[in-house]
Amino acid sequence: MGWKIKFEANAIKDLARLEKEPARRILAYLTKRIAVLEDPRQAGDALKGGLAGLHRYRVGDYRVICEIQDTALVVLVIRVGHRKDVYR
Repeated sequence: MGWKIKFEANAIKDLARLEKEPARRILAYLTKRIAVLEDPRQAGDALKGGLAGLHRYRVGDYRVICEIQDTALVVLVIRVGHRKDVYR
């Protein structure tokens, strides 16, 4: 079973603002480690509070906030950013 990784427009902008190396590591993490899992919840953590229902993945000092859509087998990336300000 393979999951598709899709990006919202804001997530694409967030990724474009990052330096080249962290952006490449994030993309590699999503395609090589998350997309191949049976259940992408295995690798990430569920968020609480205002972001309840979303999951996050840690890639170094960066966080990737995603919505997991089981019916379509899609991991929708909503935000990408440094851990100090991605949750704002």
